[in-house]
Amino acid sequence: MISELHQHMVIELQQSSKTDTVFVISAVFFNLIVLGINWGVANAAQEGTGGNDLIFAVLVIATILINLFCIRALLAGRQTRTRLISGLIEMYKDNGIEKYYDPMLLDTYSTRYRLFISVLYILGGIAIIVPLLERILS
Repeated sequence: MISELHQHMVIELQQSSKTDTVFVISAVFFNLIVLGINWGVANAAQEGTGGNDLIFAVLVIATILINLFCIRALLAGRQTRTRLISGLIEMYKDNGIEKYYDPMLLDTYSTRYRLFISVLYILGGIAIIVPLLERILS
């Protein structure tokens, strides 16, 4: 029974990792695409070629929401990973094999999640601020 539980927990960790990867990659691509679109809209508005502030506003709101959703998903993923790894460590302790798993991995995973979230904050901010500055300062 322990073997099946262990296998199930490892599969859950793998699935969580894949899901987190999808969220991070999707958010990064979205932010880069929106940066380009917003910059074009801001530049067109300055040149009087039909740039629309409404489009810019909608994309800014979408950028904020999508980044918040992705960050929330990453926080949930971090929580899931922490619980699963804590459970595995307890299982290993119960079976006298905990010395083969370094609990410091939990700190490493937490750091990785903080970095992912920081990247999303920065890219989301850039996708909003750079075109806004282009619109205001040009």
